[in-house]
Amino acid sequence: MLFIKKSMSDINALQKTLDVLFKQPALLEQALVHSSYINENPAYAGDHNERLEFLGDAVLGLIIAGELYRNFPGLNEGEMTRARASLVRGDALARVAKAVDLGDYFLMGKGEEASGGRRKAPNLAGALEAVIAAVYLDRGYDAARDVVKRLFAGEWEKLGEAGAGIDHKSMLQELTQSRFRQTPSYRIVEESGPDHDKQFKVEVTVGGDVLGAGTGKSKKMAETEAARLALEHLGAIFTE
Repeated sequence: MLFIKKSMSDINALQKTLDVLFKQPALLEQALVHSSYINENPAYAGDHNERLEFLGDAVLGLIIAGELYRNFPGLNEGEMTRARASLVRGDALARVAKAVDLGDYFLMGKGEEASGGRRKAPNLAGALEAVIAAVYLDRGYDAARDVVKRLFAGEWEKLGEAGAGIDHKSMLQELTQSRFRQTPSYRIVEESGPDHDKQFKVEVTVGGDVLGAGTGKSKKMAETEAARLALEHLGAIFTE
């Protein structure tokens, strides 16, 4: 009973933050239960949030795809894929979750909490996806979309500043750092043409592997093209 009383108080505050009044608050509670709590408290009658996390990942992806399609008509398919990836990757979700102090609402095991579980990016990202799923199940797609648009306003603003001219180098760096813990390196492999009409060829590598090679009339243009091609090369990762 102590958990239920405390939880309901916390849940009411979170509903105000989300601007959603749940018909079934238990769904929102479940979205915040880490599996470690179940492991340490087998008598607990509820369930952890991993199934909701699975559903929320799909719902979020659909919402983001729809908003990109409507709001960025200048982006082609590949650019929309990369933009979606930048918005739904783990570190972006963790930032959004931190902005609303989502970690403060977690119910988790003592061991996980002692290890800093309330601030771990995977926990935050997963809980955010679970919360989105809870909104979707309780209030429907439109309500979930409204929540995503509010919570991701800062991330949308960054993307809007880039517009159709997405910063491929920054996007590639963010991806390789989050997925591979490495920063891309650029090197000129070829330089041709007269001084007034130079042509540069640049390769971008990560961990010694060449991911893309681009050409351009300046080093910057060649690096940008190399980064764009590298992102296409890593396209399978974006859609995982």
